[in-house]
Amino acid sequence: CYTPPMDDSRYMDAALELAEKSGGIMRKNFSLAMKKEWKEDGGKPSMFLTETDLAINDLVLKRIKHLFPDHSILSEEGDDFSVESEYVWICDPVDGTHNFSHGIPTATFALALTRLGEPILSVILDPFEERTFSAKKGKGARLNGHPIHVNKNTGLKKSVIGCGKTKAVRNLFPFMDAAYDRGVSFITGLSIHYMCALTAAGEFSAAIFGGFAAHDMTAGKLLVEEAGGKATDVFGRVPARFDRDMEGQIVSNGLLHDEILSILDEASPRHVT
Repeated sequence: CYTPPMDDSRYMDAALELAEKSGGIMRKNFSLAMKKEWKEDGGKPSMFLTETDLAINDLVLKRIKHLFPDHSILSEEGDDFSVESEYVWICDPVDGTHNFSHGIPTATFALALTRLGEPILSVILDPFEERTFSAKKGKGARLNGHPIHVNKNTGLKKSVIGCGKTKAVRNLFPFMDAAYDRGVSFITGLSIHYMCALTAAGEFSAAIFGGFAAHDMTAGKLLVEEAGGKATDVFGRVPARFDRDMEGQIVSNGLLHDEILSILDEASPRHVT
């Protein structure tokens, strides 16, 4: 099979095309009283699933396999993943399904491409406000084609930090209490990719995610770094690969990263028990 060079523009063209089509599906299917069901996680209901999640997932799998048959795909709602693949696309068809399924327009479509485990492009779409965030490794981050950058906040006081999935990897509630006492304003309940995108655009100073799944983190990681920020797991480490499960994620403007980690070490246990 033909494998284009790493900077082949076809990769970004494909990502933007899929974002546009997926956004159209999200807008078309968005309503109150949407049909939804609980997904099972270890025999317990964990999260809602909608027909939109499945339709977009199917679209991405079919299109990527048609365009790049030697690539594999890691996606939340069913994938075609191989650990042997040099190139892996990582997709969250509807990031923020809980909100989306209840008629709250804050969900995003997220797609990233990794080569040998390292992200080389990402796209995050808010289909309701028509905001397309994109990044290519070494080429910067953009919003609807215009460059974006993280903010220059050097203190936590009056900073806005997004937070999601607060107990899967590390108990983040004590951290939130401690940071709140230092003047942080927290926003929760958005799609984690939207929180990363708002960090890249300078609206948030950081976003913290306490889950494991690559499809929740990889696209946001590259976007924030290309906007001049920093990304690690919730213990301050850089994962070896971004096409595997990870121990949460912190993205920030870079200037507040060490202070956030210091408060985490002081206030929150190392691991959830």
